[in-house]
Amino acid sequence: MKCPFCGHLDTQVIDSRVNDAGDTIRRRRRCPACEKRFTTFETADIRMPQIIKSNGTREEFSEPKLYEGFRRALHKRPVPTELVDESILRIRQKLLALGEREIPSRQLGELVMLELKRLDKVAYIRFASVYKSFQDTEDFRDVLKDLEKSPPPGVDDLFK
Repeated sequence: MKCPFCGHLDTQVIDSRVNDAGDTIRRRRRCPACEKRFTTFETADIRMPQIIKSNGTREEFSEPKLYEGFRRALHKRPVPTELVDESILRIRQKLLALGEREIPSRQLGELVMLELKRLDKVAYIRFASVYKSFQDTEDFRDVLKDLEKSPPPGVDDLFK
């Protein structure tokens, strides 16, 4: 680590401490050239994958956009905010676990559908109708039949 005071390229770590959450390391350093002390913080730099849209364009993963999709699907539905937060966290964890730099928007949409299916069937149908571009009532019947056949997915189903 370069000294911010004199620019010397080699500094000594005097003390290291992990914060309470365990996600940051605070290091107290000393420069052997100018003898000044300073503090640095070390955190993991984790990047979400880019989303490849159906038209081929790429955009950054947007958690606010994900929240908005859940909000629209769950409009006037009795689902606590905490459950939505947990669903979004599971989606983020799944995307990070994939270890990919880019993923198709379809894959993200499928993760959202699995979470909505678990949270609220009406919200799931709302989202599916837009996501899958339903054209007639038969499309709705197909989704309803699928809901009646299969139990809601558990958390483990999302990580297969």
